[in-house]
This record gives sequence, structure tokens and C-alpha cells, in this order.
Amino acid sequence: MASRRSLLRRTAALAATVTAAVVLAACGSSDSSSSPSGHTGHDTGATPAAGASDTASVAQQGSHNAQDVSFAQGMIPHHRQAMAMAGLAASRAKSQQVKDLAAKIAQAQDPEIDTMSGWLKAWDAKVPAADMSGGMESMPGMDHSDSSMPGMMSGDDMDRLKGLSGDAFDKAFLQMMVSHHDGAIAMAKTEQAKGTYGPAMTMAKSIVTSQSSEITGMNKMLGN
Repeated sequence: MASRRSLLRRTAALAATVTAAVVLAACGSSDSSSSPSGHTGHDTGATPAAGASDTASVAQQGSHNAQDVSFAQGMIPHHRQAMAMAGLAASRAKSQQVKDLAAKIAQAQDPEIDTMSGWLKAWDAKVPAADMSGGMESMPGMDHSDSSMPGMMSGDDMDRLKGLSGDAFDKAFLQMMVSHHDGAIAMAKTEQAKGTYGPAMTMAKSIVTSQSSEITGMNKMLGN
């Protein structure tokens, strides 16, 4: 009798062990099928979306049109002339405000020239020559009085500015730079309206904002 009870206890224990193992296996199977599946599904959904967004962003930034090329090819010599004008201020200007403004203009426009030159090279487009002075050796970008670029000074304008100093230089410099900035703003607005290359349009927006502010400041210096 005791032997029979012992056998029944062992049988029941074995059955309980098997049942527990089956339950645990089922739970484990359920967890592994739902959790990894859910996790993988989340990752798969997120990763392609992010990748697609990145790709779209790169594609948008990489596209350009003829207006973008024209903007860079026109603004490079335009900036060079502004820097040439600014370069005269250190030794000819009387007003410290004028000297500070000239330094600010040079500091802003020099790296923009490098950036736009890089775009043109990447697009296999012609980068304007560094010296387009037409005989004015130290004054690049001067020979554009008859060009389509608004605000450019003629060679005579630049010769006159170069011959001035003191208050006369300050007044002429400010008047010329206001006109020059007006031209750059017009070019930049055309880029904003017709360009497609994101970084070029961003630079154009920056030019409009910064040079409009500088025009306001220069008009105040002129008493306008």
C-alpha cells in the first residue's frame, strides 16, 4: 500500500513538472514571438523613415539650376569689389565707424566667396577669375560697369574712391557701398525667388538680412 502511494506521488510530481515545463515553454514562445517581433517592427518602421528623410534632404540640397549658377558667378565678383572697397578704408577712412564697417564687410564676404567658388567647382561651372580688373591690378572685380550685376562700381568710381581720404572718403565710401549693397540685395532676392539649391537660397536670405541692416546703419552715418 505504501509502495502504491509512493508511486502515485512520484507520478503526480512528474506530471506537475511536465505541465510546468510546457507552460514555461509556451510563455517563452509567446514572449519571443511578440516582443522581438514588436521591437523589430518598430525599428524597421523608424529606420527606413529616417533614411528616406535624410536621402530626401540630401537630394534637395544637392539639386541646383541655372539661376543658382548665375547667382554664384555674379555674386563672387560683386563680393570681390565690395572687399576691394573695404580694403581702402583702413588707410583712407577718418571715421572709426567706417573702418569697423569695412572690416565687418570683408569678414563676412570673404568666406562666402570661398563657399560659392566651391559650389561652382562641384557643379563643373566656371569660377570667375580672381582678377577681372581690366588694368586695375590691385582692384579685382572692377570692370563691371556695363554688366547685368546691379550696384557694381565702374573703374572711374573706384579710381575716384582710391584718390580720396578723410571725410571725403568716408562719404563717398558710404554712398557707394549703399548702392553696392542695394545691388547685392536685388541679386539675392532673385536667387530666393528662382533658385533651387538650398544652401544658395540660405546665403541669399542672409545677404538680404545683413546688408539691409548695414544700409540702415550707413544711411544713419550719412545723416539720411
